[in-house]
Amino acid sequence: MMAEGEQKPKRLYQVWRGSNRFFCAGRLIFGPDVSSLILTIVLVGGPALAFCIKVLHTINVIEKNGKDSHYWYIVLLVAALLTCLDILFLLLTSSRDPGIIPRNTKPPESEEAFDMNTPSMEWINDKTPHLRLPKTKEVIVNGHSVNVKYCDTCMLYRAPRASHCSICNNCVQKFDHHCPWVGQCIGLRNYRYFYMFISTSTILCLFVFGFSWVHIAQNKEGVLKAMQKDILSDILIVYCFITIWFVGGLTVFHFYLICTNQTTYENFRYRYDKKENPYHKGIRRNLVEVFISKIPPSLNNFRAFVCEDENMVIEATGTDHVRTSKEKIDIEMGNKFSESNGISLPEILQNLHYDEWEGNSKSKEGIIDFDTHPSPFVFEPEKRYEEIIAHETETVHQV
Repeated sequence: MMAEGEQKPKRLYQVWRGSNRFFCAGRLIFGPDVSSLILTIVLVGGPALAFCIKVLHTINVIEKNGKDSHYWYIVLLVAALLTCLDILFLLLTSSRDPGIIPRNTKPPESEEAFDMNTPSMEWINDKTPHLRLPKTKEVIVNGHSVNVKYCDTCMLYRAPRASHCSICNNCVQKFDHHCPWVGQCIGLRNYRYFYMFISTSTILCLFVFGFSWVHIAQNKEGVLKAMQKDILSDILIVYCFITIWFVGGLTVFHFYLICTNQTTYENFRYRYDKKENPYHKGIRRNLVEVFISKIPPSLNNFRAFVCEDENMVIEATGTDHVRTSKEKIDIEMGNKFSESNGISLPEILQNLHYDEWEGNSKSKEGIIDFDTHPSPFVFEPEKRYEEIIAHETETVHQV
Protein backbone atom coordinates (compact mmCIF):
# COMPACT_ATOMS: atom_id res chain seq x y z
CA MET A 1 0.00 0.00 0.00
CA MET A 2 1.20 3.48 -0.83
CA ALA A 3 1.57 5.75 2.18
CA GLU A 4 -1.01 8.53 2.49
CA GLY A 5 0.17 11.70 0.77
CA GLU A 6 2.88 9.86 -1.16
CA GLN A 7 2.77 10.61 -4.87
CA LYS A 8 2.65 7.81 -7.39
CA PRO A 9 5.88 7.73 -9.43
CA LYS A 10 5.51 9.15 -12.92
CA ARG A 11 7.16 8.37 -16.20
CA LEU A 12 9.18 10.93 -18.11
CA TYR A 13 6.56 11.41 -20.82
CA GLN A 14 3.99 12.35 -18.15
CA VAL A 15 6.08 15.29 -16.91
CA TRP A 16 7.66 16.20 -20.24
CA ARG A 17 7.90 19.97 -20.68
CA GLY A 18 7.80 20.07 -24.46
CA SER A 19 4.59 20.45 -26.46
CA ASN A 20 4.64 16.85 -27.68
CA ARG A 21 1.74 14.44 -27.42
CA PHE A 22 2.36 10.86 -26.34
CA PHE A 23 0.41 7.68 -27.11
CA CYS A 24 0.69 4.03 -26.12
CA ALA A 25 2.10 4.91 -22.68
CA GLY A 26 4.96 6.98 -24.08
CA ARG A 27 5.97 4.56 -26.82
CA LEU A 28 4.86 6.94 -29.57
CA ILE A 29 5.72 10.64 -29.59
CA PHE A 30 4.01 13.14 -31.87
CA GLY A 31 4.10 16.88 -32.30
CA PRO A 32 1.37 19.16 -30.92
CA ASP A 33 -0.25 19.34 -34.38
CA VAL A 34 -0.72 15.57 -34.64
CA SER A 35 -4.28 16.08 -35.89
CA SER A 36 -2.84 17.20 -39.24
CA LEU A 37 -1.56 13.63 -39.64
CA ILE A 38 -5.15 12.46 -40.15
CA LEU A 39 -5.59 14.93 -43.01
CA THR A 40 -2.36 13.74 -44.64
CA ILE A 41 -3.44 10.11 -44.41
CA VAL A 42 -6.73 11.02 -46.08
CA LEU A 43 -4.95 12.95 -48.82
CA VAL A 44 -2.69 9.96 -49.51
CA GLY A 45 -5.06 7.09 -48.92
CA GLY A 46 -8.24 8.58 -50.38
CA PRO A 47 -7.09 8.95 -54.01
CA ALA A 48 -5.14 5.68 -53.79
CA LEU A 49 -8.25 3.84 -52.58
CA ALA A 50 -10.33 5.42 -55.35
CA PHE A 51 -7.74 4.31 -57.91
CA CYS A 52 -7.79 0.75 -56.58
CA ILE A 53 -11.58 0.69 -56.82
CA LYS A 54 -11.31 1.92 -60.41
CA VAL A 55 -8.81 -0.84 -61.22
CA LEU A 56 -11.10 -3.49 -59.69
CA HIS A 57 -13.94 -2.21 -61.84
CA THR A 58 -11.68 -2.42 -64.91
CA ILE A 59 -10.74 -6.01 -64.01
CA ASN A 60 -14.42 -6.98 -63.74
CA VAL A 61 -15.19 -5.44 -67.13
CA ILE A 62 -12.24 -7.20 -68.79
CA GLU A 63 -13.14 -10.58 -67.29
CA LYS A 64 -16.77 -10.21 -68.45
CA ASN A 65 -15.48 -9.73 -71.96
CA GLY A 66 -13.42 -12.91 -71.63
CA LYS A 67 -10.06 -11.16 -71.84
CA ASP A 68 -6.89 -11.61 -69.77
CA SER A 69 -6.82 -9.33 -66.71
CA HIS A 70 -3.49 -10.40 -65.14
CA TYR A 71 -1.90 -7.13 -66.22
CA TRP A 72 -4.38 -5.09 -64.15
CA TYR A 73 -3.95 -7.36 -61.14
CA ILE A 74 -0.27 -6.36 -61.13
CA VAL A 75 -1.28 -2.69 -61.36
CA LEU A 76 -3.64 -3.16 -58.40
CA LEU A 77 -0.97 -4.92 -56.34
CA VAL A 78 1.66 -2.22 -57.01
CA ALA A 79 -0.78 0.56 -56.18
CA ALA A 80 -1.77 -1.10 -52.89
CA LEU A 81 1.89 -1.76 -51.99
CA LEU A 82 2.95 1.84 -52.70
CA THR A 83 0.04 3.16 -50.66
CA CYS A 84 0.87 0.97 -47.67
CA LEU A 85 4.56 1.89 -47.84
CA ASP A 86 3.70 5.57 -48.12
CA ILE A 87 1.48 5.53 -45.04
CA LEU A 88 4.02 3.40 -43.15
CA PHE A 89 6.84 5.89 -43.82
CA LEU A 90 4.48 8.70 -42.82
CA LEU A 91 3.75 7.07 -39.46
CA LEU A 92 7.42 6.26 -38.86
CA THR A 93 8.28 9.90 -39.50
CA SER A 94 5.54 11.29 -37.30
CA SER A 95 5.59 8.91 -34.32
CA ARG A 96 9.26 8.73 -33.36
CA ASP A 97 11.65 10.97 -31.47
CA PRO A 98 13.25 13.18 -34.13
CA GLY A 99 16.35 13.69 -31.98
CA ILE A 100 15.16 15.72 -29.00
CA ILE A 101 17.93 16.98 -26.73
CA PRO A 102 17.09 16.64 -22.99
CA ARG A 103 16.76 19.92 -21.14
CA ASN A 104 18.95 21.05 -18.30
CA THR A 105 17.28 21.66 -14.94
CA LYS A 106 19.61 24.57 -14.26
CA PRO A 107 21.88 26.82 -16.34
CA PRO A 108 25.42 25.59 -17.03
CA GLU A 109 28.28 27.20 -15.14
CA SER A 110 29.92 30.03 -17.00
CA GLU A 111 33.33 29.13 -18.36
CA GLU A 112 34.41 32.75 -18.31
CA ALA A 113 35.55 33.70 -14.82
CA PHE A 114 37.39 36.92 -14.10
CA ASP A 115 40.65 35.83 -12.50
CA MET A 116 41.98 39.04 -10.97
CA ASN A 117 44.21 39.48 -7.94
CA THR A 118 42.51 42.71 -6.90
CA PRO A 119 39.73 43.53 -4.42
CA SER A 120 36.40 42.67 -5.97
CA MET A 121 32.74 42.48 -5.00
CA GLU A 122 29.74 40.39 -6.02
CA TRP A 123 27.16 42.28 -8.04
CA ILE A 124 23.71 41.73 -6.58
CA ASN A 125 20.14 42.06 -7.87
CA ASP A 126 20.65 43.77 -11.20
CA LYS A 127 21.72 43.22 -14.77
CA THR A 128 25.40 43.30 -15.59
CA PRO A 129 25.73 43.03 -19.37
CA HIS A 130 29.12 41.32 -19.41
CA LEU A 131 28.40 38.94 -16.54
CA ARG A 132 26.19 36.41 -18.31
CA LEU A 133 26.46 33.21 -20.25
CA PRO A 134 27.61 34.15 -23.75
CA LYS A 135 24.96 33.73 -26.42
CA THR A 136 27.32 31.72 -28.60
CA LYS A 137 30.31 29.43 -28.18
CA GLU A 138 32.87 28.49 -30.77
CA VAL A 139 33.52 24.81 -31.46
CA ILE A 140 35.64 23.07 -34.08
CA VAL A 141 33.88 20.75 -36.55
CA ASN A 142 36.08 18.92 -39.07
CA GLY A 143 38.69 21.64 -38.78
CA HIS A 144 36.16 24.46 -39.23
CA SER A 145 35.10 26.96 -36.59
CA VAL A 146 31.35 26.77 -35.89
CA ASN A 147 29.33 28.92 -33.50
CA VAL A 148 26.76 27.13 -31.33
CA LYS A 149 24.00 29.10 -29.63
CA TYR A 150 22.74 29.05 -26.07
CA CYS A 151 19.07 28.03 -25.75
CA ASP A 152 17.23 30.08 -23.13
CA THR A 153 14.42 27.52 -22.82
CA CYS A 154 16.44 24.30 -22.60
CA MET A 155 19.30 26.06 -20.76
CA LEU A 156 22.06 24.43 -22.77
CA TYR A 157 24.45 25.13 -25.61
CA ARG A 158 23.00 23.42 -28.64
CA ALA A 159 25.04 20.84 -30.46
CA PRO A 160 26.20 21.84 -33.95
CA ARG A 161 23.27 21.76 -36.42
CA ALA A 162 20.74 21.58 -33.58
CA SER A 163 18.00 24.17 -33.28
CA HIS A 164 15.00 24.88 -31.07
CA CYS A 165 11.58 24.21 -32.58
CA SER A 166 9.12 26.83 -31.36
CA ILE A 167 6.16 24.55 -32.18
CA CYS A 168 7.31 21.43 -30.31
CA ASN A 169 9.30 23.52 -27.80
CA ASN A 170 12.35 21.25 -27.97
CA CYS A 171 15.91 21.47 -29.18
CA VAL A 172 16.36 18.89 -31.96
CA GLN A 173 19.57 17.33 -33.26
CA LYS A 174 20.32 18.13 -36.91
CA PHE A 175 17.09 20.09 -37.09
CA ASP A 176 15.76 20.28 -40.64
CA HIS A 177 12.30 21.82 -40.24
CA HIS A 178 8.94 21.30 -38.59
CA CYS A 179 6.62 19.65 -41.09
CA PRO A 180 2.92 20.49 -40.56
CA TRP A 181 1.88 17.65 -42.89
CA VAL A 182 3.36 14.99 -40.61
CA GLY A 183 2.83 16.98 -37.41
CA GLN A 184 6.41 16.47 -36.23
CA CYS A 185 9.88 17.96 -36.34
CA ILE A 186 12.21 16.52 -38.94
CA GLY A 187 15.63 15.87 -37.46
CA LEU A 188 18.47 13.43 -37.06
CA ARG A 189 16.37 10.35 -36.19
CA ASN A 190 13.47 10.61 -38.64
CA TYR A 191 14.89 12.42 -41.68
CA ARG A 192 15.45 9.13 -43.51
CA TYR A 193 11.80 8.13 -43.12
CA PHE A 194 10.66 11.61 -44.10
CA TYR A 195 12.55 11.42 -47.38
CA MET A 196 11.20 7.92 -48.03
CA PHE A 197 7.70 9.27 -47.39
CA ILE A 198 7.91 12.14 -49.88
CA SER A 199 9.72 10.05 -52.51
CA THR A 200 7.18 7.23 -52.22
CA SER A 201 4.38 9.80 -52.45
CA THR A 202 5.93 11.09 -55.67
CA ILE A 203 6.16 7.59 -57.16
CA LEU A 204 2.57 6.83 -56.13
CA CYS A 205 1.31 10.04 -57.72
CA LEU A 206 3.14 9.31 -60.97
CA PHE A 207 1.81 5.77 -60.96
CA VAL A 208 -1.82 6.79 -60.44
CA PHE A 209 -1.47 9.69 -62.88
CA GLY A 210 -0.09 7.42 -65.62
CA PHE A 211 -2.60 4.59 -65.31
CA SER A 212 -5.50 7.01 -65.03
CA TRP A 213 -4.55 8.16 -68.51
CA VAL A 214 -4.38 4.49 -69.58
CA HIS A 215 -7.97 4.06 -68.40
CA ILE A 216 -9.04 6.93 -70.62
CA ALA A 217 -6.84 6.00 -73.58
CA GLN A 218 -8.14 2.44 -73.80
CA ASN A 219 -11.64 3.72 -74.52
CA LYS A 220 -12.25 3.31 -78.25
CA GLU A 221 -14.68 6.24 -78.44
CA GLY A 222 -11.85 8.76 -78.18
CA VAL A 223 -10.11 10.68 -75.40
CA LEU A 224 -12.58 13.55 -75.09
CA LYS A 225 -15.65 11.29 -74.89
CA ALA A 226 -13.83 8.99 -72.50
CA MET A 227 -12.98 11.93 -70.21
CA GLN A 228 -16.63 12.98 -70.23
CA LYS A 229 -17.72 9.53 -69.07
CA ASP A 230 -14.82 8.61 -66.74
CA ILE A 231 -15.13 11.38 -64.13
CA LEU A 232 -13.12 9.49 -61.49
CA SER A 233 -10.10 9.22 -63.76
CA ASP A 234 -10.41 12.93 -64.57
CA ILE A 235 -10.35 13.84 -60.89
CA LEU A 236 -7.35 11.56 -60.22
CA ILE A 237 -5.43 13.07 -63.15
CA VAL A 238 -5.98 16.64 -61.96
CA TYR A 239 -5.28 15.77 -58.32
CA CYS A 240 -2.07 13.88 -59.09
CA PHE A 241 -0.86 16.58 -61.49
CA ILE A 242 -1.11 19.21 -58.75
CA THR A 243 0.34 16.96 -56.06
CA ILE A 244 3.32 15.88 -58.18
CA TRP A 245 4.59 19.46 -58.31
CA PHE A 246 4.51 19.66 -54.54
CA VAL A 247 5.87 16.29 -53.38
CA GLY A 248 8.04 15.90 -56.48
CA GLY A 249 9.60 19.29 -55.89
CA LEU A 250 10.24 18.39 -52.25
CA THR A 251 11.83 15.10 -53.28
CA VAL A 252 14.23 16.76 -55.72
CA PHE A 253 15.06 19.55 -53.28
CA HIS A 254 15.81 17.19 -50.40
CA PHE A 255 17.87 14.93 -52.64
CA TYR A 256 20.02 17.98 -53.40
CA LEU A 257 20.28 18.71 -49.66
CA ILE A 258 21.33 15.12 -48.97
CA CYS A 259 24.00 15.18 -51.68
CA THR A 260 25.43 18.43 -50.31
CA ASN A 261 24.88 17.47 -46.64
CA GLN A 262 22.73 20.43 -45.74
CA THR A 263 19.51 20.85 -43.80
CA THR A 264 16.54 22.93 -44.92
CA TYR A 265 17.21 25.31 -42.03
CA GLU A 266 20.81 25.79 -43.12
CA ASN A 267 19.94 26.16 -46.79
CA PHE A 268 17.30 28.82 -46.20
CA ARG A 269 19.79 30.84 -44.16
CA TYR A 270 22.38 30.66 -46.96
CA ARG A 271 25.04 29.53 -44.52
CA TYR A 272 27.32 27.94 -47.08
CA ASP A 273 27.09 30.40 -49.95
CA LYS A 274 30.30 32.18 -48.99
CA LYS A 275 32.06 29.58 -46.87
CA GLU A 276 32.85 25.89 -47.02
CA ASN A 277 30.36 23.42 -45.62
CA PRO A 278 32.15 21.63 -42.73
CA TYR A 279 29.72 18.68 -42.92
CA HIS A 280 30.09 17.89 -46.63
CA LYS A 281 31.82 14.50 -47.06
CA GLY A 282 31.31 13.91 -50.76
CA ILE A 283 28.12 12.75 -52.46
CA ARG A 284 28.62 9.02 -51.85
CA ARG A 285 29.40 9.36 -48.16
CA ASN A 286 26.56 11.85 -47.72
CA LEU A 287 24.11 9.36 -49.20
CA VAL A 288 25.49 6.58 -47.00
CA GLU A 289 25.11 8.80 -43.93
CA VAL A 290 21.38 9.33 -44.57
CA PHE A 291 20.23 5.99 -46.00
CA ILE A 292 22.60 3.28 -44.74
CA SER A 293 24.24 4.41 -41.50
CA LYS A 294 22.72 3.32 -38.20
CA ILE A 295 20.22 5.74 -36.71
CA PRO A 296 21.50 6.84 -33.27
CA PRO A 297 19.38 5.89 -30.25
CA SER A 298 17.11 8.42 -28.60
CA LEU A 299 18.61 10.56 -25.86
CA ASN A 300 15.38 10.24 -23.90
CA ASN A 301 13.75 7.22 -22.29
CA PHE A 302 10.20 8.54 -22.15
CA ARG A 303 8.94 5.47 -20.27
CA ALA A 304 11.50 5.71 -17.49
CA PHE A 305 10.28 6.61 -14.00
CA VAL A 306 11.49 10.01 -12.84
CA CYS A 307 11.31 12.21 -9.80
CA GLU A 308 8.77 14.89 -10.70
CA ASP A 309 10.53 17.50 -8.58
CA GLU A 310 13.56 17.25 -10.84
CA ASN A 311 11.48 17.78 -13.96
CA MET A 312 9.28 20.68 -12.88
CA VAL A 313 8.54 23.46 -15.31
CA ILE A 314 11.44 25.83 -15.58
CA GLU A 315 10.65 29.16 -17.12
CA ALA A 316 12.69 30.29 -20.07
CA THR A 317 15.77 31.94 -18.67
CA GLY A 318 17.29 34.64 -20.79
CA THR A 319 21.02 35.01 -20.88
CA ASP A 320 20.57 38.47 -19.41
CA HIS A 321 19.47 36.97 -16.10
CA VAL A 322 21.82 34.00 -15.74
CA ARG A 323 24.14 34.35 -12.77
CA THR A 324 26.86 32.08 -11.42
CA SER A 325 29.22 32.12 -8.50
CA LYS A 326 32.09 33.07 -10.82
CA GLU A 327 30.53 36.39 -11.88
CA LYS A 328 32.38 39.24 -10.24
CA ILE A 329 33.07 42.86 -11.01
CA ASP A 330 36.48 44.20 -10.24
CA ILE A 331 35.99 47.86 -9.35
CA GLU A 332 39.70 48.71 -9.55
CA MET A 333 39.70 47.85 -13.25
CA GLY A 334 37.36 50.80 -13.80
CA ASN A 335 36.79 51.98 -17.35
CA LYS A 336 39.86 50.14 -18.59
CA PHE A 337 38.11 46.84 -17.98
CA SER A 338 34.87 47.86 -19.60
CA GLU A 339 36.50 49.59 -22.53
CA SER A 340 38.75 46.64 -23.24
CA ASN A 341 35.68 44.43 -23.45
CA GLY A 342 33.54 46.92 -25.30
CA ILE A 343 31.01 47.02 -22.43
CA SER A 344 30.17 49.85 -20.06
CA LEU A 345 29.65 49.30 -16.35
CA PRO A 346 26.07 49.58 -15.09
CA GLU A 347 25.02 53.16 -14.49
CA ILE A 348 24.38 52.51 -10.82
CA LEU A 349 28.07 51.65 -10.31
CA GLN A 350 29.11 54.83 -12.05
CA ASN A 351 27.21 57.01 -9.59
CA LEU A 352 27.81 55.39 -6.20
CA HIS A 353 28.53 57.44 -3.11
CA TYR A 354 30.10 55.42 -0.33
CA ASP A 355 30.28 57.92 2.55
CA GLU A 356 27.53 56.09 4.41
CA TRP A 357 28.57 52.62 3.34
CA GLU A 358 29.85 51.41 6.70
CA GLY A 359 27.14 53.13 8.74
CA ASN A 360 24.12 52.05 6.78
CA SER A 361 24.92 48.49 5.80
CA LYS A 362 26.23 45.35 7.36
CA SER A 363 28.08 42.69 5.51
CA LYS A 364 28.63 39.06 6.27
CA GLU A 365 30.98 37.10 4.09
CA GLY A 366 30.65 39.73 1.38
CA ILE A 367 26.80 39.72 1.32
CA ILE A 368 25.01 42.98 2.16
CA ASP A 369 21.65 42.96 3.91
CA PHE A 370 19.49 45.48 2.05
CA ASP A 371 16.23 44.40 3.73
CA THR A 372 16.90 45.88 7.17
CA HIS A 373 19.09 48.87 6.26
CA PRO A 374 18.54 51.87 4.05
CA SER A 375 20.20 51.85 0.67
CA PRO A 376 23.80 53.14 0.71
CA PHE A 377 23.50 54.32 -2.89
CA VAL A 378 23.32 58.10 -3.30
CA PHE A 379 23.44 59.32 -6.87
CA GLU A 380 25.73 62.21 -7.70
CA PRO A 381 25.88 62.46 -11.47
CA GLU A 382 28.34 65.35 -11.39
CA LYS A 383 31.04 63.40 -9.58
CA ARG A 384 33.82 62.14 -11.83
CA TYR A 385 34.05 58.37 -12.29
CA GLU A 386 37.77 58.29 -11.40
CA GLU A 387 37.08 59.78 -7.95
CA ILE A 388 34.42 57.16 -7.27
CA ILE A 389 36.77 54.33 -8.17
CA ALA A 390 39.54 55.72 -5.96
CA HIS A 391 37.15 56.23 -3.04
CA GLU A 392 35.66 52.74 -3.33
CA THR A 393 39.11 51.17 -3.48
CA GLU A 394 40.15 52.98 -0.32
CA THR A 395 36.98 51.84 1.44
CA VAL A 396 37.52 48.22 0.45
CA HIS A 397 41.12 48.27 1.75
CA GLN A 398 39.93 49.73 5.05
CA VAL A 399 37.40 46.94 5.44
